[in-house]
Amino acid sequence: MREVELETPLAEDEVRALEVGDRVLLTGRVVTARDRAHQYLAREATPDDLPFDLSGGAIYHCGPIVKTREDSSYEVVAAGPTTSARMNMYVPQILRKFGVRAIIGKGGMDAEVLAALEACRAVYLSAVGGAAQVLAAAVEQIEGCFKVDEFGGPEGMWIFRVRDFPTVLTMDAHGHSLHEKLERASKRQLGSLLDIQ
Repeated sequence: MREVELETPLAEDEVRALEVGDRVLLTGRVVTARDRAHQYLAREATPDDLPFDLSGGAIYHCGPIVKTREDSSYEVVAAGPTTSARMNMYVPQILRKFGVRAIIGKGGMDAEVLAALEACRAVYLSAVGGAAQVLAAAVEQIEGCFKVDEFGGPEGMWIFRVRDFPTVLTMDAHGHSLHEKLERASKRQLGSLLDIQ
C-alpha cells in the first residue's frame, strides 16, 4: 500500500495516478454534504450559487457535530463518515456539474457512481467509521457553513480546512472498486459455505 499526500483542489493527473488501496492523506478544503445537501446540489444549485468552489474539490459524506465557542467561532467535536450509498442517485450529476474530484464517505457506492468516477476522473475515498473524534482532530478550522439554518446542522454544508485527513482509496478513476471486489469474494465464500451444508 502506498501513502500519498494530496492537497485540494486536486488536479486530474493526481487523481488518475491513484490506485485502489492507496492511503491518502488529504490537506486543504473539504466540504461536508449529506442527503439534503446532495439533493440541493444535484437538482437546484449551479456553481455560481455556492459561496465556495467545488471544482477539483472534495465532498465529505458527514454530518459533523459542531459547537460554537465563546468567541463565536466553530469547533468540530465529531466528524465521522456517514453511509455513502444513500447519495448514489445524486453523485454522478454532482461530479459532472461541479467538477468534484473526490468523494469521501463510508461503505462505497454503486456501479453508476463508479462509472461516473471514471468518466469524470474522480475517486472515492473511504474514511474510517467509528473514529469520529480522531477524524475531527484532522480538521484545523471551519472556514464557514452554508445552508445550515435551512437544512439543519448535520445536513448543512460545513467548509472544513483539514490537514492529513486519513483515508483509503477504494474506488479509483479507472473503474476499479475494492467494494465490488470484496462483495464478489464474499458471495463466492458464502456459496462455498452453503455447498458444504
